[in-house]
Amino acid sequence: MAQFKRTDFSTCNAPRPGRPKTVTTPEIIDQIYELILENGRISAKSIAEKLGVSRERVGSIIHEDLDMRELSAKWVPKCLNADQKRQWCQSSEQHLEFFRRDPNDFLSRLVTMGETWLYHYDPETKQQSMEWWHSGSPCPAPKKFRVQKSAEKVLTSIFWDQDCILLIDYLPKSQTHLCWCN
Repeated sequence: MAQFKRTDFSTCNAPRPGRPKTVTTPEIIDQIYELILENGRISAKSIAEKLGVSRERVGSIIHEDLDMRELSAKWVPKCLNADQKRQWCQSSEQHLEFFRRDPNDFLSRLVTMGETWLYHYDPETKQQSMEWWHSGSPCPAPKKFRVQKSAEKVLTSIFWDQDCILLIDYLPKSQTHLCWCN
């Protein structure tokens, strides 16, 4: 209304200075990048607290300026060496050949067994395993292996066929391997 009284009939907004952008500076971007390089699991909240910048601004810098995103580690049962991988491939090829000969007979006769140690400990949460990665990075999701084991563990053996689980067996504490020779 005041503009019309001054005979300013323009319908366009005049440029205004607005709030100055003092936080998104090359120095702040570099500091955030250095913190992420030092610790890929650092949270945006921790970065914000260390640099005195808002959590939202840190997130914006990470995603927009650094082009990074968080990836959660993928659980894998164990880290196999080259020989173990070769043995698994050979065994899989043999099974595939038996299956190709007669699929119905193969599946009806197949009993599978798996063993694993069950540890009594609190694993790292999905949130705790988050790491920052460039969104254009060709690398796969990070993996985490169970490295922190407690003294309490039990060897579990599971047998199953095409229809159901046949047996779940827990080894006694003092025993370290299965013996089927009774």
